[in-house]
Amino acid sequence: MRSAAFAAAYWTLSVFYALLAAALAALPGRAPMAWAIRLYTRRMLWAMRWIAGIKVELKGLERLPAGAFIVAAKHHSWGDGFVMFANIDNLAFVTGDHLEKIPLLRGLLRKLGAIVVDSCGGPEARRALSQSAAAAAAEGRRILIYPEGHLARPGERYRYRSGVFYMQRDFGLPVTPVATNLGLFWRQQDFRKTPGTATVEFLEPIPPGLSRGEFLSRLEAAVEGRTQELIAQATGRPVEPSVLVAAPG
Repeated sequence: MRSAAFAAAYWTLSVFYALLAAALAALPGRAPMAWAIRLYTRRMLWAMRWIAGIKVELKGLERLPAGAFIVAAKHHSWGDGFVMFANIDNLAFVTGDHLEKIPLLRGLLRKLGAIVVDSCGGPEARRALSQSAAAAAAEGRRILIYPEGHLARPGERYRYRSGVFYMQRDFGLPVTPVATNLGLFWRQQDFRKTPGTATVEFLEPIPPGLSRGEFLSRLEAAVEGRTQELIAQATGRPVEPSVLVAAPG
């Protein structure tokens, strides 16, 4: 019953705020539409808590740097984005071009200043990522990226892509890793939701200046290690290393 009620609330809120954001997109600047998106994500967190029964506990907010920075987060479910947008101001985000195929979203993504890249990756996608991210960095915005590029099941990981390293190198911004166990309660795009308390934790920022290999190794160790600890704390099972899986397709 909770899952069905949440699904109804999810689509009702999503359609309403998508139409509101589309209307506000006609106004000058990004602020009016960004306000609607922020309100939408906070309403979704409310629905997660009081309808689906998923309470989100935030840790490590005091670790967020001042000014512009990059957020490199574990991606367990659609709920991850709601948590980030509801709690981090002036946020830009990296997303695959598949979202532009959804009606209304193409214009909204562009207006929001989303960094849209080719989901297939490669040198062209890296150049597009660098160019779009440069505009966001120049505006002093925070940039959200999911380094794996995929929704992972709890306990699994995908190969970490190097785009986040090049953004850090090019713009000299600190990278804040984010661990989570939200997938235990809302897994990927699943209809079923499991009540409980999920944890999203902001970890110690990684400063610029590391080599590509050193940076990616440190980022993956931080995100995967702490994510597995959070999963173990919630399930009461021993901490185990995450399992590397092949990317779909």
